[in-house]
Amino acid sequence: MDYLIAFLVGGLICVIGQIILDTTSLTPAHIIVTFLIIGIILGAIGAYEPVVKFAEAGATVPILGFGYTLSKGAIEGAKAKGVLGAFAGGLERTAGAIAAVILFGYIMSVISYPRSKK
Repeated sequence: MDYLIAFLVGGLICVIGQIILDTTSLTPAHIIVTFLIIGIILGAIGAYEPVVKFAEAGATVPILGFGYTLSKGAIEGAKAKGVLGAFAGGLERTAGAIAAVILFGYIMSVISYPRSKK
């Protein structure tokens, strides 16, 4: 049942992004940044925590989850080390994801021919 819940919640997040992509003139980059900021805001105010507890990977794997993790790390770092800890905490919590994005982004740029939305 956990897999089904994770699939449905993660899929719903992706469906919302796809609907926005299909019905507006926003580019994928605009949508990613918007979802990231929404995840940061929801994580900072604690509104995304119940979704993470309910759906687990279905809520933490999409870009909203990255924003949530970034905000949680920044809050913990700020509590422990002050203002500089806010920056360090966010980076510490998301370092693996950032490294993966850079690596896989580079690999995809080498093997594919990207085209922009008209």
